[in-house]
Amino acid sequence: MNKKYAIFDMDGTLVDSMGYWKRLAGEYLETHGVLNPPKDILEKIKPMTMTESAALFIHEFGLQGTPEQVADDMNAMMDEHYRSDIPLKAGVKEYLTRLRDRGVRMCVASATAELLMEACLSRLGVREDFEFLLSCETVGAGKRQPDVYLESIRRMGAEPSETAVYEDALYAAQTAKEAGFYVVGVYDGSVTYCHEPDDQEERDRMWNECWEQLKQLTDESILDWKTAE
Repeated sequence: MNKKYAIFDMDGTLVDSMGYWKRLAGEYLETHGVLNPPKDILEKIKPMTMTESAALFIHEFGLQGTPEQVADDMNAMMDEHYRSDIPLKAGVKEYLTRLRDRGVRMCVASATAELLMEACLSRLGVREDFEFLLSCETVGAGKRQPDVYLESIRRMGAEPSETAVYEDALYAAQTAKEAGFYVVGVYDGSVTYCHEPDDQEERDRMWNECWEQLKQLTDESILDWKTAE
């Protein structure tokens, strides 16, 4: 990567958090006495918001509280993971050090709230590598729009053509590519941008298709931090 600026996604790119998100519903229900929730319930919530999932849990399992209260409790549980045990992906720290030593100016642009990014990346010892952390909440748009990337380069005084965007999600990579950024796809086995079927063979096929699509969008090969040069 020979760009002067770099924008990094966080979840699934810098930190290995997607498994925690996938397990959150089961973890929350277990704390309320619901062991081994039916698979069809866990499938139903995949496209839902946190509040919609909470409403379903209240209806199905007789949980106390409003959907908003249950959603707040689930978010608090996830917040604690960011603050205590979500790890960096292997090889990230070394890669960031190499870019920093080359004078690359870096920031993070994520759907995660800025306070949580701050706590997580500070705990993991990489916060100082980034000039700032920017949440989609702050700019008022998710990554199906380019707002968070454009605000990032505005703050750094850069142009899209000078800037690499590191993403694990196909839809976000597409957005950045269409906005004129140099896109680097980051390997993440959680398939955060695809529906993930139960059948292993079907998962593998879909996984390969997703990465083939992402490869067509990127100017670099898919990056695996563990083997990145």
